[in-house]
This record gives sequence, structure tokens and C-alpha cells, in this order.
Amino acid sequence: MRFVVTPWEVKGEVDYERLIKEFGVEKIDDKILKLFKKYAGELHPYLKRRLFFSHRDLDWLFREYEKGNKFYLYTGRGPSSYTHIGHLVPWIFTKWLQEKFKAKLLFQITDDEKFLFKRELSLEDVKKFAYDNILDIIALGFDRKRTEIFLNTEYSKTLYPLAIKVAKKITFSTAKAVFGFKNDSNIGEIFFTSMQSVPAFLESVRAGKNIPCLIPYAIDQDAHFRVCRDVLPKLGYYKPASIHSKFIPGLGKGGKMSASEPDTAIFVTDAPIEVERKILKAFTGGRDTLKEQKRLGGKPKICTVFAYYSLFETDDKKVQELEKKCKCGEIFCKECKRILIDIINKFLKKHQEKREKAKSKVEKFIVKD
Repeated sequence: MRFVVTPWEVKGEVDYERLIKEFGVEKIDDKILKLFKKYAGELHPYLKRRLFFSHRDLDWLFREYEKGNKFYLYTGRGPSSYTHIGHLVPWIFTKWLQEKFKAKLLFQITDDEKFLFKRELSLEDVKKFAYDNILDIIALGFDRKRTEIFLNTEYSKTLYPLAIKVAKKITFSTAKAVFGFKNDSNIGEIFFTSMQSVPAFLESVRAGKNIPCLIPYAIDQDAHFRVCRDVLPKLGYYKPASIHSKFIPGLGKGGKMSASEPDTAIFVTDAPIEVERKILKAFTGGRDTLKEQKRLGGKPKICTVFAYYSLFETDDKKVQELEKKCKCGEIFCKECKRILIDIINKFLKKHQEKREKAKSKVEKFIVKD
């Protein structure tokens, strides 16, 4: 089975077990889940449902936490489009981590990356997307006193002196081997990983001592942090720990949700009628006829509607019950779609209200030089 997973492209049906081996990450097992439950008091639904499936050094991070060495969080967004609900999932989990561990969060907006890698976008386009995306970040309810959001181009006086220390330790041959750069790659692309590495040790620089860092991200971004983890000990800093999510599927058959395919993505500003239209057209795990559905049952494992239901329904019993009804042929796809439409529209109604209020809070969250 062929699939592609890079920081810029995800294609095909991803085999996550194979990805764990190829990327050299560790599977989140019962031992790690017990540590989460011990220190957080509960498990987030995304952990229970294995949406976050792999990690690097979580066991070390919790050992440090046990000693009283609290960690900070770092995550980010590359602003190449408007926000869809797939983008929200790692942020929702990051917010939970912030609440449970009273952790500071550095939220990096990589406007430089999207300008460098998306040749059709101007810097003005990217900045417009960045500030629009920030409204969605704030709307999720991050703690203002513990959250710093910054655009790389607006915080470069702080970031650049640290980025060049990272860059000096990365050879061109390493960059080519990890990222597949070619002769026509611009030199900004080659340098970018150095900028993305800085928040992983920025708090340690500020404090004058090593502070553990945890980075939640979708697994496609792992290449950047493999390089980062190789370099930071050479500079005298801890390797960052990380926790990785699976990709959020689009509403079509196969592939992750992508803004480049707007009919398969639900954007956070979509109107209820638009959400309804998209979900009614979604790919499901249902059979070809009602008779077959009753006799054979549906296939929730391949159903995008069930995948989204399990993301936005927090009640485990309801998720298990719907899965059972689907497999037994007791419920049909149109019914499931109607349930999902109601859940998504209720979520978006609240989110859009909070998003509007976020417009007056942007400057309170953003840090600039």
C-alpha cells in the first residue's frame, strides 16, 4: 500500500503502524495512558479513542514532571488558508493539556514557511490568513495569561539569533536527506526548520535553565522535529517531547481534510446549510442498499461520518452505541448524517460566537518585537 506523508503533502490511505516504524516514534500504550490519567486526573477522549497514537519521550517528560520540573507546550499553525475543523483537533487537545497541567503555551504562526513553500501566496496573503486563523485559536479558550501567539515575521528579532545557532548545526546534506530538497528549492525553504525549532527551547533560554517542552502536532510535521531533537542537545538543551495525532479525514473517500478540496472540508465559518450540504454528500461505510445494510451492517471504521461523530461527541457510551447500531444494521447512513449535522452545527454556532468576540482580544495574545 503506497502513501505519502511529508510536512507539505499527505496522500493515500496511511498505515499508522508502518509510519511508527518508519519515523521511529513510539506507540502510545497503556503505560503512557496510565501516566496521563495519574497526572491529569482523566483521559481526554482523543487519547481514549487513539486519535493521538504515538509520541517521543513522554515517559521522560512525566518523570521530570514527577520531580517538579513542569513542562511548557509548543504548537503552531502554517497559515495558508482559512481554518477548517480538522485544524482545530490538535488545538483542542493542546488546550486540554494547558488546563490539566497549568502549562504555558507558545503558539508559533509560521507565516514565513507558507510564504516560502506556497509559491502562489504573497506575504500579504499569508498574513491575512494568519490573523484570521488566530481568531479561531483564541475562540477555543486558551488561557490568556499562559499563552503567547506570535508570527515569525513579527517576532524575528527574538527568534532569528536562536535560529541561526540551530542552522549552524544542520548540514545541507541532512536537510536534503530529511526533506528531499532539490536544486530548485529556494534557500528560505532549506533554512526554515531552524525557525520552527526555536520555540522548543525558547523558554529554556528565557529562564536560563533547561525546561522540558511538549509539542502536540499531526504526525506529518515530524520531520522538522527529528532534526530539532538531533540539534538541541548539541546546543545544551533538552530534546523536546512530542505527541502525535492521526490525520483528520476529509468528507470524501480517502485523504485528510484539506482546504484545497473545499467540498470535503468543513470550515469554521461555514453556514448551517453549507455544513448540511457537505455532510449529506459525505462518504460513509454504508452498504449499497437498505436491505444489505440491515443484513450485513455498516462499516464504521471506514466511515467519515462516524469518524467526525467520534471527534465531536464526548460521551463514550453514545459513540459505542452508534458504532454497535451501525455494525448491526439498526441505523442507516442518512440518520447518522443528520445526527452529525446537528452536532457540528451546534459546535460551530458557539465557535463562531466566540470567534467574533476574539476580534477584540487579538492584541492581548500576540507578542511582537
